[in-house]
Amino acid sequence: MQRNWWKESFVYQIYPRSFMDSNGDGIGDIPGITQKLDYLKDLGVETLWLSPIFKSPNDDNGYDVSDYCDIMDEFGNMDDFDEMLAEMKKRGMRLVLDLVANHSSDEHHWFQEAKKSKDNPYRDYYIWREANPDGSLPNNWQSIFEGPAWEYNEATDDYYLHLFTRKQPDLNWENPKLRKEIYDIMHFWFKKGIDGFRMDVIPFISKREGLPDVPYNDNEPAMISQTNWYANGPRLHEFLHEMHEEVLKHYDCMSVGEGIGVGPDDGVLYVDPERKELNMVYYFDHIYSNRDFKEGGLKDIDWIGFKKIIRDWDEAIPEEKGWNTFYLGNHDQVRSVSCFGNDKEYRVESAKMLATMLLTLRVTPYVYQGEELGMTNTPFSSVEELNDVWILNEYEVFKENGGSEEDFLKHVNTASREHARTPFLWNDKEHAGFTTGKPWLKVNPNYTEINAVKAQQDPGSVFNFYKELIKLRKDHKGLIYGLYNDLTPDSQELFVFSRKGIDGNYLILLNLTDKEKEYVLPSELGLGKLLIGNYEGNNFNGRLKPYQAMVFEIVA
Repeated sequence: MQRNWWKESFVYQIYPRSFMDSNGDGIGDIPGITQKLDYLKDLGVETLWLSPIFKSPNDDNGYDVSDYCDIMDEFGNMDDFDEMLAEMKKRGMRLVLDLVANHSSDEHHWFQEAKKSKDNPYRDYYIWREANPDGSLPNNWQSIFEGPAWEYNEATDDYYLHLFTRKQPDLNWENPKLRKEIYDIMHFWFKKGIDGFRMDVIPFISKREGLPDVPYNDNEPAMISQTNWYANGPRLHEFLHEMHEEVLKHYDCMSVGEGIGVGPDDGVLYVDPERKELNMVYYFDHIYSNRDFKEGGLKDIDWIGFKKIIRDWDEAIPEEKGWNTFYLGNHDQVRSVSCFGNDKEYRVESAKMLATMLLTLRVTPYVYQGEELGMTNTPFSSVEELNDVWILNEYEVFKENGGSEEDFLKHVNTASREHARTPFLWNDKEHAGFTTGKPWLKVNPNYTEINAVKAQQDPGSVFNFYKELIKLRKDHKGLIYGLYNDLTPDSQELFVFSRKGIDGNYLILLNLTDKEKEYVLPSELGLGKLLIGNYEGNNFNGRLKPYQAMVFEIVA
């Protein structure tokens, strides 16, 4: 067993724009994060991942970078960053930044030069193609954010590739000069004292030779066809190995790739220590398991399929072949308790059940800001309340197809990533204590009931349950490294699994439903001490209450 700090920690993700505003402009910022470090320390946070903080015109809220070695104006400046990092170090915290290396902003000086002429020194930092002889676009590739993935450039009479918005031109990783620029950027931040990178859409950096058309499949959602075609290009692992040799191996760091388009068999190629690429990759399979790509919104959860995904990844990446991650929410998803739990009658119980699942699997868990409060989806009543470029592009397409705003909002209120981006709920004061100004995005109106101050003061809150779970995981290494065995693979209602490790064996019992359920304990298992549970009482009587979660030691 190879122990590492990034296996034993959990990662708390902050979306800076929505975490805490220090200056009243309605936008969260770096000094706001610094102000709230003691809150995070109280929770038990040791590793923080910040969504992009680099200079950006914010076409995609920071995922369009115009300067990788400077700070976004709305977030502060480099002195603010240095102070934040120093305060983190004082509290024993590590910092992971978001590296957006598949594309830049079209306002980056590289692209501003590249678009001027075909012989510009920066021309090959990006991907260009001329129109087909009949005047059509270079291929049928579509942007993940709707519309063709090609944008015309008048000065050179050709097109550049953008797999996201037109203001996010894809970088050309075939160019060794571009790759060196990225590695220099990484060294810059490591030398400042950061502890790693989360790498945005990293499977997309190598494109298929010749950029052939996407073979769309009528039996598969278009977005799935696209992401599977764009991911895992022929030189991807060559590039990641080079990144490791040029940068990552020189630091005691964490590296995790956003694994869009990556399955278990591909995943092990990213993380096998012998290949010297990344530490971890996080997948989308379980998140997609209840997405209705045809009609929009969510469908009933296939918990059997959900658990199979966890099992497949666990089996594909045994301990000697690397390490897994797991998450239920992040900046690109709806609120986890509104998606996988019951955010009405059983909000607290189901949020605690999901937390138990998240923090007892054989993975590095990722907790998104507000999950520890049981924050829920925010009801949007108008398209004018939305900010996300993706959802606004979807709305334009929806309108063109004759859809109404009312029908579109039904989709938004179940499946939009905007829910994760609403401001953090700090207290029951105006704007939930997030800002003294006008918030950049709507505040969830339930902030008077769900907020950090109230949660910290309530012994039975979701926050204090997370706090206890985090400590439990830290104190019981078997809950980190122990072998995983799913005992209810065919149950749509229960998730029961064991962990067998060097410091003990454990049984985790989870009721996935709002009904009381019976579970017959295998005869070979004897239950010892209840380590944590989300209901009062410390005995298991063969039945689990709605969304009940229990973690026991196994004594036989």
